[in-house]
Amino acid sequence: MVRIVVLQGPGGTTDVMARLLAAHLEGRWGQAVVVENKPGAGGAIGTLDIVRSAPDGHAILMGNVGPQSIAYALQKAPRYRADDLIPVSNMVVGPNALVINREIPARTVPEFVDYIRRNPDKANFGTPGIGQSPHLAGIWFNQLTGINSTAVHYRGAGAAATDLMGGNIQFMFDALVNAIEPAKSGLVRLLATTGAERYPTLPDTPTMKETMPELESFAFGSWVGAFLPKATPTAIVTALNAEIGLLLERPGQKARFLQMGGLPSYSSAADYAAFVAAETARWGGIIRHSGLQVD
Repeated sequence: MVRIVVLQGPGGTTDVMARLLAAHLEGRWGQAVVVENKPGAGGAIGTLDIVRSAPDGHAILMGNVGPQSIAYALQKAPRYRADDLIPVSNMVVGPNALVINREIPARTVPEFVDYIRRNPDKANFGTPGIGQSPHLAGIWFNQLTGINSTAVHYRGAGAAATDLMGGNIQFMFDALVNAIEPAKSGLVRLLATTGAERYPTLPDTPTMKETMPELESFAFGSWVGAFLPKATPTAIVTALNAEIGLLLERPGQKARFLQMGGLPSYSSAADYAAFVAAETARWGGIIRHSGLQVD
């Protein structure tokens, strides 16, 4: 039996990716593949399960940007190291969006930055939790633009979005899939997305990096990908990587992923390892510059 460990509860993008991969592997490998949801401790519980598993290909981690990049600098004493895992392939990447309260008189990112500079007492941004990528995005936004907005932490993005609509906070970075419908309904104003390129279904919405010279480097997204325990033989890594490629290349997958706010993102194991290392370095620099750390 093969296990795929997910670091969140059922229903989210990471869980969906794990279940797609499980169904694919069952059909290809002819053996049972189960998905185990093991949330808790910022992803450490599930990650440690895989780190401590035998490196024989029967235990796969469906990881993401928080536990597999941000945690190493954010946590004072991380319980695992980056080299405890072998990156296999990315699976999906999706941008966030900068959304603001609809009453703010700004329709572009420069106008919004100018508004915050002129109204420093009205500069609060919501986050789904301390140290999550939307929180760090707000810190990074402060660092690059020179504004001094204050983070307000919630238990999940939904609660933050509710307060954004109610005017209790002025802005937030939210997963694009969460932001599109409220923006279309006029409940919030979506100013830009955070990808390196414009999102295919929003061709008229600029990326953050397009909007101001100060934000030229401001490009990031959420991502989900597969990892194996260190010391897993190369042949096993290569075999799993190939199966992920076959899964993501199936007809209709791009349209399916677009509905989830992301894009298929297959990569070689070497390219994925370089990507994860770059993500870890980028978020680590932002965290160290801010002085943010948690126990």
